[in-house]
This record gives sequence, C-alpha cells and structure tokens, in this order.
Amino acid sequence: MASKVNVGLIGAGRIGRLHAEHLAFRIPQANLLAVSDIILEAAQKCAAEFGIPKAIQDHREIMEDPNIEAVVICSSTDTHAQMIEEAAAAGKHIFCEKPIDFDLGRIDRALAAVEEAGVKLQVGFNRRFDPDFRRVRELVAAGKIGEPHILRITSRDPAPPPIEYVKVSGGIFLDMTIHDFDMARYLIGSEVEEIYAVGGVMVDPAIGEAGDIDTAVITLCFENGVIGTIDNSRRAVYGYDQRVEVFGSGGMVAVSNKTPDSAVVSDAEGVHGPLPLYFFIERYVDSYIAEMEAFIECIQQDRMPPVTGIDGRIPVVMGYAARRSYEENRPVRLGEVA
Repeated sequence: MASKVNVGLIGAGRIGRLHAEHLAFRIPQANLLAVSDIILEAAQKCAAEFGIPKAIQDHREIMEDPNIEAVVICSSTDTHAQMIEEAAAAGKHIFCEKPIDFDLGRIDRALAAVEEAGVKLQVGFNRRFDPDFRRVRELVAAGKIGEPHILRITSRDPAPPPIEYVKVSGGIFLDMTIHDFDMARYLIGSEVEEIYAVGGVMVDPAIGEAGDIDTAVITLCFENGVIGTIDNSRRAVYGYDQRVEVFGSGGMVAVSNKTPDSAVVSDAEGVHGPLPLYFFIERYVDSYIAEMEAFIECIQQDRMPPVTGIDGRIPVVMGYAARRSYEENRPVRLGEVA
C-alpha cells in the first residue's frame, strides 16, 4: 500500500465535520492536514475537535499548499464547480459532495478541467457504499433474480428541512431525489431514458410557498426495459424510511429499514419493534466511511474513482427532467434536458 494521502477539507458544516471525523479517526490511509470554512470559528472548532493541524478561512490556502494531495469539498453547492476547477488547476485530486452544481454548463466546465488536469474526481453519492444496497447491486448483476423487471425505491425523510434551506436547495428533485436517481442507475446498471413525475404539497404549505413540493412519485423507464418507481416524502412520522426492491424474472431482492436493534416484543396489545434510525447520519454512517476509504484508495492505487464526474452529472439531468415532467404533466426524455 502506498503512503498516506495528505488531505485538505473545505467546509466545516454538518457533512464537513462528518468527513473530518472519519478522515481523522477512522481512515488510517488519510492524513488530514487542514480545514477551511468561511466562518473561521467553525474551522477552528472542527480542527480542535478532530486534531487537524491547520484551521483557515480562505480555502485557497489549501489549494496552494504543495503538501496537500487531495481536497474534500463540503462547502455550499454554489461553490462546488468553482472549487473543482481550482483544485484541478492546482493538480489536486478531488472529492466533492453532491451535486456538482445546479447548472449543467458549469458542471461540464468543471469536468473538462478535471479531464485536462488528469486528476481524480469522486462525487459524494454515499448510498452506493451502503452494505445492503451494494449487496442488492451484486445480486442483480450476478443474475440471481433473473432479468430485472421492476425497481422500487422508497426514500422519506423524518422531517422537512428549514424553509431557508428549501429556498436554496434546488428543489426536491435536485436535493432529495437526486440520491434515488443515482441509486436507480447503480442498482439496475442501465441508464434511464424517460421520466414521469407527479407531486404535491402535503407536508408543509410553506414549502409550496417557497416554490417547491414535498411529496413526489417518479416513474423511470430504463434503456434495458426495466420500469422503476421512486416515492419521496419530506416527512415520515416514524423515522428515516429507506427501502429498495428489485423484482425480476427469477425472483426478488429487497432491503428493509435499519433499526437500532432487532428486538420484537409480542404481547396482548400487539407485536412491537423499534422505529427506523432517525436520520441520514445514523442510517448511512458506514457508507460515509466506505466512500471516503474508496476515494483515498483510488488515489493510492491510481485507479478510477467508483463514482465519477459523469455519475455526478447524470442525476442532475434526471432532476431537471423530473421537474419539467411535474410542471408540464408529461413524460420527459432525458435527451430533452441533456
């Protein structure tokens, strides 16, 4: 195994702190040298908590540091594409949280910069690294359920995000469903040709006033003939609802929700079990570690990242197709957007 990879982290918010903890304490192949945040106190707090040598406000110091080989971009979405270009120009490998950008032109410029510089770019679709979902993909790819016919993805949050976040999120299809779009491509191993989306405001009227919806059902038509459905809600009162099922000519494989324990109590009142884990950090903690391990290893072993820039672009196209379908009440082919 090659020597440790020196890493700089940009953004010390919720997801940035999560990656900082993993890089500092759970991924021995990484050496986290610096963290930056536009709020210096956030960077300093992150550095103190996770033993990071350097805390700064200006991310360009990370880009200019010759000792740093790779950057992890966890800043606001509107900065991702710019920072990818800056990192590529500095010759640094890049991990970037999803989405790369809301604008396809900016995404294309960022991907071109990565290609020209010859650096690696991995996009943060962590659910691919969940052990359960990965096993579904392996079984489908191995033909264990025959030819896949139907895909079902359920993805529901326990509570809606703050309205101020909704206003800048890009909308449900680019903020929430984008994970499910990536998961659909990953599980089936085929591209989506056409999308039809319906939705409404059933959770919080303020979300509608902000120009978004909070409930949606999306139908996917894949190139290989598979038919898929995704259902989203911003509020499931029982917890974080994350399930997938692939049905095929020879059988079916499904993944249920994860719970804190598997104890089931049966009594005169009924049969009772624990609620699902409450939110994404608890549900997907192992996948966040695994995706960052994969990023570090692809640098050490000089191989292609498991989630490429193109993998980051396509779900954005799918998100815009879904939005157009919802607004125009018709199926939309991805070629209309791409």
